[in-house]
Amino acid sequence: MAPQLGPHELLHVFSFLEARDLLSTAQVNKVWNEVSRTKELWRQLCLRRWSSCKASQMVPGTQTWKQYYFCRSELEFRMASGRPEDFICKAIAGHKGWINELAYVSTNECRFDGRKKSVVCTVSSDGTVRAWDLNEGTQIWSSPLQPDIMENLVTYPQLQLVVTIDSRGLIKAWKADNGWEWASFRLPKSPSALEACDHPEGPFLLAACQGGNLYTLTVPQLHLVSKVPVFPNNPVSLNCSPDQQWVFASTENLHLGPKVFYIPSLLYPSEDKPPVSTTLPAYLISRGCWAPEEAARLIVVHGNDNGTEVIVTTFELGAKKSRDRVDVLVRQVASFLLPMIPHLIKGLGSEAILLASDSKLVQFTIYGLQLAAFQDHEKHITSLWVDSSRVITSSFDLSLRVYVWNKENKYPILKSCYHLLGGSHRWASGFTHVESDSMSIVGVETRNDGTGILRSYCFRVQHSWNDGTD
Repeated sequence: MAPQLGPHELLHVFSFLEARDLLSTAQVNKVWNEVSRTKELWRQLCLRRWSSCKASQMVPGTQTWKQYYFCRSELEFRMASGRPEDFICKAIAGHKGWINELAYVSTNECRFDGRKKSVVCTVSSDGTVRAWDLNEGTQIWSSPLQPDIMENLVTYPQLQLVVTIDSRGLIKAWKADNGWEWASFRLPKSPSALEACDHPEGPFLLAACQGGNLYTLTVPQLHLVSKVPVFPNNPVSLNCSPDQQWVFASTENLHLGPKVFYIPSLLYPSEDKPPVSTTLPAYLISRGCWAPEEAARLIVVHGNDNGTEVIVTTFELGAKKSRDRVDVLVRQVASFLLPMIPHLIKGLGSEAILLASDSKLVQFTIYGLQLAAFQDHEKHITSLWVDSSRVITSSFDLSLRVYVWNKENKYPILKSCYHLLGGSHRWASGFTHVESDSMSIVGVETRNDGTGILRSYCFRVQHSWNDGTD
């Protein structure tokens, strides 16, 4: 058949092959070799293999898509193996107080042409916000000393923008490349939550204060769009849905049920109608999260009616629009009794959750089937970082644990791979935060003298790949 197939027909046949098969076809003859190297074949292979990643995160740069495919495959192998020679580790100091929060401000691109730089921003009790180059282990800039403790921050990598809030409710926007102050807005009371939202019609900011109000602001100007009372005189926690159409609002007051707001009604408030919202039938709430691969599937950990049992309930949210109103549709998808009291919860895919209770990490389906359990840490787990390829935990035992997904079964199941160590217990009390992008991991290490440092672990990657046929 080979002589009868022209380049276009071969291209169609090759589009059904995997990478290993394409390498074999390249050895047949010159024509097959040329067709097997076609850009679109390798681009589609990349999109299929890393389908959970946004296409904008896959940047070949100066490489071909074929080189990108094999460089990224090599990176994944190194991420899962955890060999010491695969990391460049640095301790990065500068803050004179503890670090309250950190976030990546560099875009989460996965590229291997030597142009990827991992940059994070931090806020501290020393009254500064700072930007750090993890690859070089250096500070890029520091803000002028602020009058109050810097409590929280969020970032908008595509805008190269950092938004911070201090202990008295002063919100500021900063340019990420040079630390120039862009705008400010003050809440009337101390803050309780800050949430960055990347809405299809443009990014915006949600902020909540101890008085129980929810504020919607434009970015980067920080102009007030709407102000909504949520839980009067109670602090509010916020969490936006993956489709950016809903925001989950909860409070520490166990007698107040959590609320869900329809975000378009916050962005375009009506003078004579309150924002569209509903109260969920789940009281004595402790935690909530969204299923990342569903548009609006909410997973809530709460108590039963008399508070004697812990329940995990999953809700599906929707909006029914008519000419002059929007109704919130809530459907219960699943519910089960939880044999533990978690302090951290993350959604996994469409039908799984990850829970941390003290030093234990457990994976369940939303129907109550336990898939995996780990007790790798010796002390309390302080934070969880989750994406489609791995999970990272931090702990007061001064270690970061890395897990990867085994996706061969119906449900992806976690597999414990390796740990990354921090400094000495003589000088540090443990890790309090962990974050990661496609090429690095960074943890916040709290020192016994009341200061915080960053521990960065950047993956060594090869910047080219050749199979001998190019």
